[in-house]
Amino acid sequence: MKTTRKKNIKLNKKSPKKVKQKSVAPSIVMKSAKADKIVQPNESTKQTPARIFIIGESPMVEQYAELCVAHGYEVYVSWNEMPAQKPEFKSDGIKITNTIPSNTSLVIELTNIDPLAKKKNIERFDKALAATAPILSSSITVTATEQSSWISGKHRLVGIAALPTLIQKPLVEVAPTIYSPKETLEVTKRFFQSIGREIEIVQDRIGMVLPRMLCCIINEATFAITENIAKPQDIDTALKLGVNFPFGPFEWAEQMGWKQVFAVLTALHTDLQEERYRVTPLLKQMAITRE
Repeated sequence: MKTTRKKNIKLNKKSPKKVKQKSVAPSIVMKSAKADKIVQPNESTKQTPARIFIIGESPMVEQYAELCVAHGYEVYVSWNEMPAQKPEFKSDGIKITNTIPSNTSLVIELTNIDPLAKKKNIERFDKALAATAPILSSSITVTATEQSSWISGKHRLVGIAALPTLIQKPLVEVAPTIYSPKETLEVTKRFFQSIGREIEIVQDRIGMVLPRMLCCIINEATFAITENIAKPQDIDTALKLGVNFPFGPFEWAEQMGWKQVFAVLTALHTDLQEERYRVTPLLKQMAITRE
């Protein structure tokens, strides 16, 4: 009995220590795939962090980059135009580059104001990326289906509702195109879940849902100011206390940017030709004069 105990003690001493493995973000696509489909990730691909390229307008680029790198992704960013004040990222590891990195698994295009810059970006992605790499593109001022008509890999593009601050919310609106296979939507869902967000599938329409509502409320609020109905701070207070909004319309416009609001409303009015989407002169002035 004593001998047996000694052997057990020796065996316990030799037992290897458990090494705590680092958690890494899931890869978005498999290495080998058919050219006509986005291939879903599986467990065998979850070995190294997936590489993401984000381009578009500030501060959306910074907001998406910070969230993605915080969840383990390897993040590269660029802007259509470098912001007047160079952004300082809170997180380490976000790399600034004008070149689309090799082996990029997914790209996020965040342009609402300049449709020509958006088209240029989308066309560049289609040529540079592997056929399995999805393109998630803001589609509140240009529909996702129209964007997919710019490229040969129509299956890879999905629209998202992107405005400054919206990525902070737990739900992201996703608009499939008429060409979107289920694989593209599944990869999109997995990506957003990996950064702590759920998705809601909506129609591929200008403005989508929440951006349209917010921008219309802001536009109506500027009508009220023009007609001397109330002061900006009074309207903000009324909607926060009376309707339980987290922000008043003017506070929200400041956070999202007046140029973004103007771009959404202009696209809505052009698309639908309805009077309710006509931009007020005051809002237009704010978009021109405010950074």
